[in-house]
Amino acid sequence: MTEPGEQTRIEADEQRVALAGARWRAHSRRVKLYRRVLPIIILVLAGGVLTWTVFRTVMSGVERKASQGQEVRLDKPLFHGQDAQGRAFTVGAQGAVRDAATGRFRLIGPALKLNLGGRKVTEMTADGGTYDEQAKTVTIGPNVRISDGGTGFVLTTPEAVVDTSTGIITGSKGVQGAGPIGTINASSYAIYDQGERVVFKGSGDNKVRGVLTPSGSGE
Repeated sequence: MTEPGEQTRIEADEQRVALAGARWRAHSRRVKLYRRVLPIIILVLAGGVLTWTVFRTVMSGVERKASQGQEVRLDKPLFHGQDAQGRAFTVGAQGAVRDAATGRFRLIGPALKLNLGGRKVTEMTADGGTYDEQAKTVTIGPNVRISDGGTGFVLTTPEAVVDTSTGIITGSKGVQGAGPIGTINASSYAIYDQGERVVFKGSGDNKVRGVLTPSGSGE
């Protein structure tokens, strides 16, 4: 016959065994669930990454085409304007492309004409350039050629910047000039009053150098 204290211990052991068995069965069920669910989660995540990559690729293509579609291309454009003193100028080119983001025109084979009045016209040509109508500047280059209709003087330079509000032309990448009265070389230049006054400057060892030929002046 089992004593009451011993019976209590037996019941307690049975409860612990039953509880341990229940815990083990619950753990086993979780392990089985994880084995089934984890591969599905991995596939879903991989599919999401692949879908996002494809989406971004497609969107990049759409954005690129939209950007290209917003560009305005012009064949042989001709822009007309006046400086602050009412003197006329024209900005022409073989072609131009307007940047929708900045509003600037990228010029292909630009040709500028600045009219001081009468028959005196300063003409400028180059391989390329940029016309910023809002900033009132035209930057052209390389292979810039500036010809002054009044004196017959011709300047060649890598770059020229025209302030269309004042008509002043400047350049700081070197310049060579040749005309009826001689030749000149300088580091930078500025042309005022559409050719009425030209200032040449040197920098460091690169001083302004010129050769005069008075006999060629025709006087």
